[in-house]
Amino acid sequence: MQGRVTVTEGALASLLALAAHEVPGVVGMAPAGLKDQVVRILGRQEASEGVVVRQDPAGPGKYAVDFYVVVAVDTRIPTVVESLAERVAFVAKKLAGVELSQVRVHVVGVGRG
Repeated sequence: MQGRVTVTEGALASLLALAAHEVPGVVGMAPAGLKDQVVRILGRQEASEGVVVRQDPAGPGKYAVDFYVVVAVDTRIPTVVESLAERVAFVAKKLAGVELSQVRVHVVGVGRG
């Protein structure tokens, strides 16, 4: 049986957010925009909080991803950022079958984990 699997941007964002939480040094995710802030104020938290996924117009079938993260106080930020980018690129390819053309990590805070 032949078929095609399509992963929505929302599902990909949730998957990548869960992968980001597995990276040592990542304490949590921060609201990526107004929508995430309103959801947090209303007392709900979505798995995809802190992740913005967009299709890359330059690369068909590829996605650009932005992460808004809080890192642990006692970590080397460049090391955490590099580990996060590698981890999510691996997860996107292996579990969702998509390639990431760009991974941008925005460290928006430092906290205790």
